[in-house]
This record gives sequence, C-alpha cells and structure tokens, in this order.
Amino acid sequence: MYKNYIFDLYGTLVDINTNEYKQSLWKNMAMIYSMGGAAYKPSELKKLYGAYLSELIEKIPADKYTTNPEPQIEYVFQRLYTEKGVPCDMALAAATGRTFRALSIKYIRLYDGVKELFDAIHSHGGKAYLLSNAQRIFTEPEIRMLGIYDQFEDVMISSDEGCAKPDIMFYKRIIDKHGLKPEESIMIGNDYITDIRGSHDAGLDSLYLHTNISPEIKGELLAKYPVMSGSIFEAIKLLFPDTAE
Repeated sequence: MYKNYIFDLYGTLVDINTNEYKQSLWKNMAMIYSMGGAAYKPSELKKLYGAYLSELIEKIPADKYTTNPEPQIEYVFQRLYTEKGVPCDMALAAATGRTFRALSIKYIRLYDGVKELFDAIHSHGGKAYLLSNAQRIFTEPEIRMLGIYDQFEDVMISSDEGCAKPDIMFYKRIIDKHGLKPEESIMIGNDYITDIRGSHDAGLDSLYLHTNISPEIKGELLAKYPVMSGSIFEAIKLLFPDTAE
C-alpha cells in the first residue's frame, strides 16, 4: 500500500468539456474587452490571444523546464488590455481569464467514485497531492467549487512552475518539495504519456484510468495498474483490496 497518491485532475477526477474555438466565446470576450475600453473584433481578439500566448511560452526561462514549458495565461489577458492602452492589474487579468474559462465550459463535474477514493486514501493514512497541467486562475476556483480542494496536501499546477507533465522536472519538484519516497508514491492519471510515461521516467508507479477524454493509446502503456474501464471504484479495489466487498 502506498503512502502518497499523486493525482492528475482533468479526465481523472474531473470530467470537463470545453470549447475555446466556438464563435460565441470570442464574440462575448470581444464585447467584455470593448466594454472595458479595449475595443476588439472577435476575430482580432482570437488571433492576438494565440499570438501573445505563443510569445509568452517562448519567454519562459530555460531553467524552468526540460521539455514542456508552461506559461501563466493571466499575462495574456492582461496584455490584451494594455496593448489597447487600458491599464490592467493582475486582479482584473485573472477575473477576465476566469470569465473566459466559464464561457468556454459546456460542463464540469466530478467522476463517480471521487469522494470514495479520497475517503479510502485518508482512512488508510495516505496523503493526496495534485499535479496538474493547468492554469491556476482556472483550476483553483474549479476544484474549490467542486469541493475537493481541501482533500489535497498540496496543489501543484504547471502554470506556477513554468513546466508541465510529462516533463520530469515537474515530477521532481513535487517529490523534492515534500520529501516523497518514490517507492511509497503512485501517480494516478488518464493520459498514457503525460501521466503514465512521465511518472515512470520519474521513478513512480502509476495507475491509469482510461476515461472518456483519455487520448488514444499509441504506444506502450507503462502503468502498474491499468483500469481500462475508467472506473474509480475499480481503482479503489486495486489500491485498497480490504475495501472490496
């Protein structure tokens, strides 16, 4: 039995459907910016959003990552104001980013069994950690809304660290920060590359959940525990056999 359970979030614990390409999103965001004094047409806003994001990624210092750099997206939302001569502090940038996220979401919910999995971990004396490829301004409010923020000992998000899974540097940061012993720790995720291959390269066992938004497996699946049904209840039985009925 493991002492430390490191989780991916989206597609593992949280079922989410977003669409950042729909016209209505960019139409509404252009209206929001224009109401704030930064006039945009939807097509112009979408184009500049992509361009500024690419520039931001290129500016991430090389010592922050090995293979997968990750930006802080609030700086994109800030620049979309300031390039039009409108002052924008980080509070406004973050609020604009959260609005963008909310408008892009079709649905967001926990998968069945999440509460039971956390209960099993904690009742067996384990600790849960989050290691997510995500943006803090999106993810923290979402997991607070879903009621799971306090289930984690720590919430490590790629936008804070400047690197993303499967970059081994991201894995090493959570291991080093909390003094985790790899042999006492397991990664739980739904992506066979970012979660499973990445954790394997970092010396961790893993449990793979093949959920509705898992990418197609096109190579070797290196998970110790493959759960191809995607069932968290099946995962609980594998990790905690004494809980099985």
